[in-house]
Amino acid sequence: QAQLVESGGGLMQAGDSLRLSCTSSLQGFGTYVMAWFRQAPGKEREFVGNIAGSGIATNIADSVKDRFTISRDNIKDTLYLQISSLKPEDTAVYYCAAKEGSFYSARTSPENYPYWGQGTQVTVSS
Repeated sequence: QAQLVESGGGLMQAGDSLRLSCTSSLQGFGTYVMAWFRQAPGKEREFVGNIAGSGIATNIADSVKDRFTISRDNIKDTLYLQISSLKPEDTAVYYCAAKEGSFYSARTSPENYPYWGQGTQVTVSS
């Protein structure tokens, strides 16, 4: 049974806004550092950002921090990624991931996250 399930992707126009969701069935959701990654065709999986279990602290990749916001709802066990001013280069499969442990020692490489969703495709046309 999938423990992380992403949703909200689709075909978008440049300049649109989009909110992706990741619903978790991990027990104790609020204790996990949650992250978003993305992978464009032919490229490596790229760190987008992560958020502490409490939701107080976030770390967003410099390349997108002016347009991407990460949040979470620990009552609904859901992680969100809000994207504004979509660009064609945002086209990718977006994955959510989870890890236990401290946010402040969390690394940005995918190998540090043991739990993954199946991904949701975001395609942005110009």
